[in-house]
Amino acid sequence: MFQNPKSSVLQQLQLHDDFPGGVESFELCAKFCYDITIILSAYNIVSIRCAAEYLQMTEHVEKGNLMHKLDVFFISCILNGWRDTIVTLQATKEFPTWSEDVGITGRCIEAIASKVLANPSKISLCRSYSRRVRDDVSCNGSDISHRNKPKGWWGEDLADIGIDLYWRTMVAIKSGGKVSSKIIGDALRIYASRWLPNVSKEIDSHSDSDSDSDSDLTAKHRMLLESIIGLLPAEKGAVSCSFLTKLLKASNVLKACSSSRTELARRVGLQLEEATVNDLLVPCLASRDGPVYDVDVVVTILEEFMLQGQKSPQTSPPRDLERRRSRSAEDVGFLEFQERRRSSSASHSAKLKVAKLVDGYLQVIAKDRNLALSKFIGVAEVIPEFARVEHDDLYKAIDIYLKVHPELNKSERKRLCRILDCKKLSMEACIHAAQNEMLPLRVVVQVLFFEQALLAGNKVSSKPKASFTTNSTMAPEDQWSVSGQKSQKSNLSTLKMKLAEDIEDLDDNNFRGGIEKSSKVKSLSVIPSRSKRIFSKFWAISRNASEKN
Repeated sequence: MFQNPKSSVLQQLQLHDDFPGGVESFELCAKFCYDITIILSAYNIVSIRCAAEYLQMTEHVEKGNLMHKLDVFFISCILNGWRDTIVTLQATKEFPTWSEDVGITGRCIEAIASKVLANPSKISLCRSYSRRVRDDVSCNGSDISHRNKPKGWWGEDLADIGIDLYWRTMVAIKSGGKVSSKIIGDALRIYASRWLPNVSKEIDSHSDSDSDSDSDLTAKHRMLLESIIGLLPAEKGAVSCSFLTKLLKASNVLKACSSSRTELARRVGLQLEEATVNDLLVPCLASRDGPVYDVDVVVTILEEFMLQGQKSPQTSPPRDLERRRSRSAEDVGFLEFQERRRSSSASHSAKLKVAKLVDGYLQVIAKDRNLALSKFIGVAEVIPEFARVEHDDLYKAIDIYLKVHPELNKSERKRLCRILDCKKLSMEACIHAAQNEMLPLRVVVQVLFFEQALLAGNKVSSKPKASFTTNSTMAPEDQWSVSGQKSQKSNLSTLKMKLAEDIEDLDDNNFRGGIEKSSKVKSLSVIPSRSKRIFSKFWAISRNASEKN
């Protein structure tokens, strides 16, 4: 509605549906035509500029027309302010096509990138420097004041931008080459914590419905996640392993493309020594009756970790030519040998740490009733033999798996226990394993043999003291100790019971020529003479005890 100054009659105008900014923008343009003062800001500059473009309020029509004045205000005022530039860029999402055509979007992105590249640590550009940073975006998980703000402070300001504009802005910043990959990684972590905080909860809340809105929500989050993965710096250590595993878990929940998940698994493998057990607990959403955790992706991560040790990357920067020329050939060769040795030692220590990590992971997934035996063994076998100095943690995992899966037959239990090296068990583990009724006879025999060998050789004191009580986080039924189990007589009773079971199995497999020995009984016949003497003492003790009774 408007009134012609030469007439008292009100006239009504019908705006086209595609008119940018609607009635509000048209009213401001009309006020300009009648020399009425209008107020411009970062919040309305986009709509007014697009409306003026639609109405063709150019210099060809009249000198000093609205389009020219808006462009001057945009360049001189909006683009010179950090906060105003971000607000204006956010406003362009309401009119994406018009904003692109008039150049507002591109100029805002260039202005933001130039400010970041000019001085990434300049605190005065941050709109939120006077307030405390939120817990979920701080570097160390605690509140930090503006005096200790991280170098990627601008990541918080850019986190409010939509993913399309954010992606273009980050590409412009990365292409400048002045911002370190670590700062880029911090900015991406801040953005992910802003937009992907509770993706799994949102998906679960809408899992029972198949509405279009729920599908759109999942697709939106999936696109956002894949964009963040595409922006990750290529350098190792640019982002933490914990952040990478969080992205990997979200990719499983959102069913991201296989290439994104493979890339994340590869990146996690490069930094696996930094991970914790919780980091590796990637949910598996294939089916409700399937396993709880995605074990296959963990195997991929472990294989990538083991593969990087074979690549032998250069760990130290090359020395300059002048220093190399000043040394003799022997000195250079010796230094190169030392560098290779340090690199090998670092890789070896990382593998020892990852072996402990995997054994802890096995103890968690062993509680899954739907976890296949082959999956469990597959994870355990990825770790090389030298990386497991002790097998106590691995034995705990096997013990838990046997308790949770009592339906395993004898051959399956044998297959499971092949990954266990009894020579690497502590004395407490040996005592417990010797009385474990779920273990195959071969393992019990080996445990008893090495237990007696340790005692006979007086090597107990040299064995590292390891407390065999499980972590407090484990369920009570999974915890166990060896108190009250150090009786040699009880060990013998367990062994006799195992032998009796094998004899019963042999009775069921009689042949015409007599009873054929099973592989377990045959193994007793090839026990070294020293172990035979040990077992003869066992049976002698047993016979004496029975005679006394």
